[in-house]
Amino acid sequence: MLRPMDIAEGLESFAARTPTLPPATHTQSYALGARDVLLVEPATPYDDERRQWLAWATGLASKGRRLVAILLTHHHPDHAGGAAFFARELGLPLWAHAMTRDRVPDASVGRELADGDVVVLDGPTPERWEALHTPGHAPGHVCLYEPSRGFLVAGDMVASEGTILVEPVDGDMALYIEQLERLRALGAKTVLPAHGGPIDDPDALFERYVRHRRMREHRVLRALSRAGVQGATAAELVPDAYDDTPKAAWGIAAMSVAAHLVKLEREGLARRADERYVASGNAL
Repeated sequence: MLRPMDIAEGLESFAARTPTLPPATHTQSYALGARDVLLVEPATPYDDERRQWLAWATGLASKGRRLVAILLTHHHPDHAGGAAFFARELGLPLWAHAMTRDRVPDASVGRELADGDVVVLDGPTPERWEALHTPGHAPGHVCLYEPSRGFLVAGDMVASEGTILVEPVDGDMALYIEQLERLRALGAKTVLPAHGGPIDDPDALFERYVRHRRMREHRVLRALSRAGVQGATAAELVPDAYDDTPKAAWGIAAMSVAAHLVKLEREGLARRADERYVASGNAL
């Protein structure tokens, strides 16, 4: 895997090995800015990868670029596993949404980013990156959008390698779909995900993600209707709702089904009885 990788002027990525969901094995960190540099995704918890990551970051500084901060898109270990370490080693502040700050107690967040905040990076042409609060995968998830060139740093909202898990503890399926629609409306030209390489057809990507989630929700509701009055648990619905998916993935699929069931309950299409769900009368 090529690292670092030049994406555009003043924009590089570095893929570090992380404890992420297969088939992905790495998380992409980004260096934003031709002079002032914001590092995004202090991801890796592994010592050998941390050394390589530090060499990359300090190499940027040796070329006359000024490292200003490290940004966390969200709190999951494959994105924030090196946050405290890199902040300490590089002497840089951490930036994150308040709900991410609360979930990384071992790291000190110096700047809380809210939706609509703008990060200005000085350079030959100053860059203005807008912070977008995009909950759904994680409560404090943020993306960064630079409208003049159309780059969107997407974190774990989408991926070009593997998939995105939305589960009912950190995740919210309704919010996730809502934020996908919001990101699609930006008209970005290139999406920079945390897993996999740059994506050059964002409209098709976001449309595919929304369509897939709605298709899966339809299958979950259909499976729940077939379960009848006795209802079913999320795990019991998986063989029907995910019969197009290898059994090896069914454990993760059960978490996604659980997130869909929470959404369906809110919308009045399902009701919960202890750990089981039953389709409501106005469902399929």
